[in-house]
Amino acid sequence: METSGDRAGSLSLNTDIVRKILVNFLRDETHNAGFKKGILGLSGGVDSAVCAYLAAEALGPENVRGVIMPYRSSSPQSRTDAEEVASALGIASEVVDISDMVDAYLRVAGSVDRVRAGNIMARARMIVLYDTSQRDKALVFGTSNKTEILLGYGTLFGDLASAINPLGDLFKTQVWQVAEALGVPRAIIDKKPSADLWEGQTDEGEFGFTYANVDRLLFHLIDERRNVEQLLEMGFDRSFVTQVESMIRRSQFKRRLPLIAKISNRTVNVEFRYARDWGI
Repeated sequence: METSGDRAGSLSLNTDIVRKILVNFLRDETHNAGFKKGILGLSGGVDSAVCAYLAAEALGPENVRGVIMPYRSSSPQSRTDAEEVASALGIASEVVDISDMVDAYLRVAGSVDRVRAGNIMARARMIVLYDTSQRDKALVFGTSNKTEILLGYGTLFGDLASAINPLGDLFKTQVWQVAEALGVPRAIIDKKPSADLWEGQTDEGEFGFTYANVDRLLFHLIDERRNVEQLLEMGFDRSFVTQVESMIRRSQFKRRLPLIAKISNRTVNVEFRYARDWGI
């Protein structure tokens, strides 16, 4: 069986240092925003599990809530794994079945394909999560990793939405490393990553490549800023490089705030965007 160490390769982390950075990040940014509590969607996957473990360490388990949001076609194992994480950490958790709210819209929308249905589910979950955050006066924590963000593998204003995200600068293979260091249950670390949108669906099956391979490419392409010729000399296939570059370009709109047409001297998110100006 492939282990997370095998997946990591040259992307190995000093998990002790990373853990300290991320715990401090969650604690400081939550308090800086005026909150004491954090909330996240618990999917039963490794990303949300790692976020929950970090949040419990940062804020104390009594200040963290995990919301489990299955659809009628979701795997029962996903809920079981999510509940195991909440129980192990001693954080509050609740289950909100999104089937009725999703199906109500699907009846209006008519025939939709798998992608549209998946986006509807992701955005329904974020309605639940942000409403619950308002109820609990808690900040929403994101669980998308760097690989997903770069490849556009997420729903805008759905699973990509959050107030702060501790995992967004960790490639998927690095999330697995942190998961091991935190003591996330082995079954969660070892299972195939999946958005759990339909039976048998897996991330790598949709991509057509493994996280191990794409993380290695992304590291050299993004972090080290190597050009195509250098990547080919390193042994990467040209068609693979082209495919990944295209995925990054096509999803750029998901990685930026909405563009605002400039009229005034200080436009929001253009000149007026520096937190330090307001003591944050």
